[in-house]
Amino acid sequence: MIVVFGSINIDLVFRLPTLPAAGETVLGDSYSVVAGGKGANQAVAAARDGARVALVGAVGDDGFTAPALAELGAAGVDLTRVARVAAPTGCAAIAVDAKGANLILVASGANLHARAAMVPDEWLDRGTTLVVQREVPMAELAALLPRARARGCRVVLNTAPAGPIPAAALAAVDVLVANEGEAAALAAERGLAGGGAAALAQALGCVVVVTRGGDGVEAAGGGTVLRGRALKITPVDTTGAGDCFVGVLAAALDRGAALGPALHRAAVAAGLACTRLGAQPGMPTRSETDARLGDLAAPC
Repeated sequence: MIVVFGSINIDLVFRLPTLPAAGETVLGDSYSVVAGGKGANQAVAAARDGARVALVGAVGDDGFTAPALAELGAAGVDLTRVARVAAPTGCAAIAVDAKGANLILVASGANLHARAAMVPDEWLDRGTTLVVQREVPMAELAALLPRARARGCRVVLNTAPAGPIPAAALAAVDVLVANEGEAAALAAERGLAGGGAAALAQALGCVVVVTRGGDGVEAAGGGTVLRGRALKITPVDTTGAGDCFVGVLAAALDRGAALGPALHRAAVAAGLACTRLGAQPGMPTRSETDARLGDLAAPC
């Protein structure tokens, strides 16, 4: 089972010819309203890849609540631990240019009310993979992750968006997933040169996965280093690709896959997500990912 403790947003997605610079207005033809939030995105990705998933988080009681939960419900994610609170549902404004690059602004809203105590002890055992990110209060991660580790739960931490992570949370992590910028920041905090997976894995004492977009992925842990390429695609929208990678990686590990095959599967799924507009609508199904595994060499 996968338990995701994380954010739930509604995304306002604007298709623009170019991304705006500071003080610049760029006109687009239209916008779309789609479900998002890193926690919700990762939950949908894992569920579509065949995992049994429960999401713990918070939404408001407003017009965005139902659409923010719609894709999760359709994917079969357990929402019994999603609280309704007296704050607006989280919202992101996402600009996507003609090449698929994006610019994202987020108002946390109800996500700031997510609490570690909302995750029951019976969901944190040796049969569970706990997935978390940095779009919920850091103090709650510091409370939840050591509790999960103490009960034998596998802990997967996605360091997005970049920022400080409590030492108590880091010490309880089994698998850490970061993009290049986040990895470089973690390395700099520890006086390490660059943001390589091997050095970070040794410093943090866990498996470290560094995603590099079109340049592939690098992972290290237990003295082993793996490197893999990215799926060759023409990007339409890269929003949610990192979340897709994390969700599918967690799903594969939860099924008992070794790190190499799990990375391979996650890379293929993330590539497919980039070929579709919107974060959650773009998450591939298990069969869609299966069909493309042969198009990408496994990490080695």
